[in-house]
Amino acid sequence: MGNAARSQMAEAFSNAFSKGGGAISAGVKPKDEVDPNAVRVMNEVGIDISGQKPKLLQMEMIEEADKIITMGCAAEEVCPAVFLSKVEDWGLDDPAGKPIETVRTIRNEIKRRVEKLIEEGY
Repeated sequence: MGNAARSQMAEAFSNAFSKGGGAISAGVKPKDEVDPNAVRVMNEVGIDISGQKPKLLQMEMIEEADKIITMGCAAEEVCPAVFLSKVEDWGLDDPAGKPIETVRTIRNEIKRRVEKLIEEGY
């Protein structure tokens, strides 16, 4: 929802691993900045997201997307995209306020799932 950690990490992994990139993260209630622990754990794997800014989800993004990933943040209550067939919910815990070890675990799971999406052709 806040577009401050999970989807920022997913966007960065997707754009780093895929040919041509094109992933965009956005949220329905974006925070003012990317979570510092998300920046830290991504730096640990050589990806800098410190310049990223949380973005508001726009209808154009939904319409143009081949695949929409929600992160399990009660998006069904507020997101206009969750009922579309191209939506997949990953159901990942929000890392906000969690210990750095937990944020690393979430990062690693996001990385694994992004790699799988790329293998599937997204």
